[in-house]
Amino acid sequence: MDIFLVIIGLILLVIGGEFLVRSSVALSFKFNISKMIIGLTVVSFATSSPELLVSLQAALSGYSDISLGNVIGSNIANIGLVLGLTAIISSMDTDSDFIKFNWPVMMILTGMMYLFLYTGKNISRLEGGALLLVIVVFLGVLIKKATTKGAKSESEVDPSLEQTSGFKIILWLLIGAAGLYFGSEWLVDGAVGIAQSYEVSERVISVTMIAIGTSVPELAASVIAALKQEKGLSLGNLIGSNIFNIGSVIGLTAIIQPIFLQSEEVLTNDIFWMIGFSLILAPLIFIPPKKVISRYKGVILFLAYILFILLAFRS
Repeated sequence: MDIFLVIIGLILLVIGGEFLVRSSVALSFKFNISKMIIGLTVVSFATSSPELLVSLQAALSGYSDISLGNVIGSNIANIGLVLGLTAIISSMDTDSDFIKFNWPVMMILTGMMYLFLYTGKNISRLEGGALLLVIVVFLGVLIKKATTKGAKSESEVDPSLEQTSGFKIILWLLIGAAGLYFGSEWLVDGAVGIAQSYEVSERVISVTMIAIGTSVPELAASVIAALKQEKGLSLGNLIGSNIFNIGSVIGLTAIIQPIFLQSEEVLTNDIFWMIGFSLILAPLIFIPPKKVISRYKGVILFLAYILFILLAFRS
């Protein structure tokens, strides 16, 4: 029954997230917001909604390990699983913005998260606000860059949504909200049940099963794009997802409900895996072939992720 709850929960999260993205974009068009702004802000926040709802539901239910593990595991999966597999299928180019902007912002947020947990064993409302502030500044710089260079993010926005009726927008919002609410609730309940049944910690379940589940949309989109030899997906998109996971998901969750550290392993093990996966991207960019995440680099990332999963279940 618990496994069934997890599966149904993940399905509802994917459906709910998709409908929330579509309704949010369509609603933004109604207010005459430009496609560039929609792509950089509305889409980015809406696609983080499954992780946000899971982390918030877990924090409100007293399962802080799931709140932290969901984000830490998702960030690890985005690099090790999603980027690794995608690069194995088709090598991925990088641009100068990655090293000069996206990667440093991700490392700053990662460092802030570690510092907050290390010093106070929790992430308070004030610290959550600090994480969210970094996201606001990050988006401001992105918008300024996009305005100067041209709106690259328009490709992320479906132009057909401009013609969506008000009734459809409301219906999609309701479906999205219901999917995210029940999906997050059942996923957390199922994960806790599995942890208790198999005597595995909630922390392990969250950094593995839940994290992989909430990363499925990114994985599917990335693999399909790679198989079609499409170059629309960039390393910046995946790093952006990691930035939003820490800044908006942990930030907003902590503002609503402070996140307390329950398992020391989150601080002594899991977060160092996240830091390691984030750090290794920089040298990989400069190892020949430069500025390309080639197939052999993808293999390295994927094997490292498999090692992380195996060691997580042994801890």
